[in-house]
Amino acid sequence: MKLPVYLDNHATTPVDPRVFESMRPYFTEIFGNAASRSHSFGWQAEDAVEKARKQVAALIGAASPKEIIFLSGATESNNLAIKGAVEASAGRGNHVVTHVVTVATEHKAILDTAKRLEKQGVRVTYLPVEPDGLLDPQKFRDALADDTVLASVMYANNEIGVIHNIRELGRIAKERGVLFHTDAAQAAGKVAIDVNADNIDMLSISGHKMYGPKGIGALYVRARDPRVQLIAQIDGGGHERGMRSGTLNVPGVVGLGAACAIAKSEMAEESQRLASLRDRLKDRLLAGLDHISINGSLESRLPNNLNVSFGYVDGEALLMGIHDVAVSTGSACTSATIEPSHVLKALGAGDDRAHSSLRFGLGRFNTEEEIDYVAARVIEVVQKLRELSPLYELHQ
Repeated sequence: MKLPVYLDNHATTPVDPRVFESMRPYFTEIFGNAASRSHSFGWQAEDAVEKARKQVAALIGAASPKEIIFLSGATESNNLAIKGAVEASAGRGNHVVTHVVTVATEHKAILDTAKRLEKQGVRVTYLPVEPDGLLDPQKFRDALADDTVLASVMYANNEIGVIHNIRELGRIAKERGVLFHTDAAQAAGKVAIDVNADNIDMLSISGHKMYGPKGIGALYVRARDPRVQLIAQIDGGGHERGMRSGTLNVPGVVGLGAACAIAKSEMAEESQRLASLRDRLKDRLLAGLDHISINGSLESRLPNNLNVSFGYVDGEALLMGIHDVAVSTGSACTSATIEPSHVLKALGAGDDRAHSSLRFGLGRFNTEEEIDYVAARVIEVVQKLRELSPLYELHQ
C-alpha cells in the first residue's frame, strides 16, 4: 500500500489509464480543429467528437447525441442551463418577474448563479431539506408558482452523498410546465440515470468527477417534449448548436466520452464494490468510536460517500492529524473558507457538528487494505484529540 491514501474522490478523480490512452493521439497526431470542414484533419477530429457525444448520450439515456453540448465543466454547464433558460424565457415576452426554484444544499455553482440572477430581479426560492438531507417532494410542489420557469435540484449531493428523488421531482415539474435541471456531476457514472424516465430537461456532468480529464464537461439539453431553448452565455462562432461558442477541446471531449463508456459498462459492479468498502469503513468507525454520527440518509445515498461528524473533535485538527490520508471537511470549492458547511447547516447541524465532520469519497482505485488503514488512523487520531479535550472528559 502506498501513502498517502486518496479518499477525496468527490473533489476530483484520477484519470483512468484507459481514458488517458484514448486521449493520447488527439494531442499530437490527430490534432485538427473539429470545426474545420475542408480537410481530413478536421474530419477526424469531428468524428472523434461525435463518437464521444454518443458515449455521453448513452450513459444518461438521451434520445439523441445532438442533445449533448460540450463545454468546460459542470460549473459552466450549470451557468448555461440556468442563466440561458431564464434569458430565453424573458425573450418569449415574459415580462412578469421570473421565478426560479432550487435547494439550500446545492453546490455553489448553482447557489452563486441563483444569487447573480436575484441581483437582476429574478425571484429565487431556496428550499430547505429534511434532517436526512433529502428534499420533500410536497415542499417542492408547493414552491412552484405560475411564474416559475425553472427548477434546479442536484441529483446527488457533493458533501453528504444523498440522492434526491429526481424522477418524482421531475414529474412534478413536468406537470406544472416548469423546466427541470439537475446538476449530476457527482451522480453520473456512479448511479443509473435515464433523462427520459427521470423527467429531466437539462443535466450537467463533469469529466474529472468520473475518471476523465479536468476542464471538460457536458450539458444535456432536451430537444423534444419540450424543446428547451437557451440563450448562449459565450458568443463567437456558434459552435455546439449555437449554445456554446469556442474551439472544442478535442482530447478532453474524447476523454469524457471514454470515461462515460467505461462507467456505463462497469458501473453496476463498481458501485457494489464501493458500497461494500464504504460500509466497511462506516462499521469500523462506529465500532471504534463513540459520539460519532453519519450525516445524510444512508438509504438514498451514493455508494462511495461517507460523511461523518466526530463529537468533541475539531475537523481541521483531525485533518492535520491524519496527514497521510487525503479527505476533506466539505466541498473542494469552498474549502478555502473556514465557514461551517452550508450543507450540514441546512440539515440542522450546529456549528460544533458542522466543524467536526469529514467527507470520505471512495473511488475506483481504492483497496480494502487502504480502507482498513484509514479507519485505524482516524480512530487513533480522534482518541488522541479527545484525550486533550476538556469537553470530552467533562461529558464522560
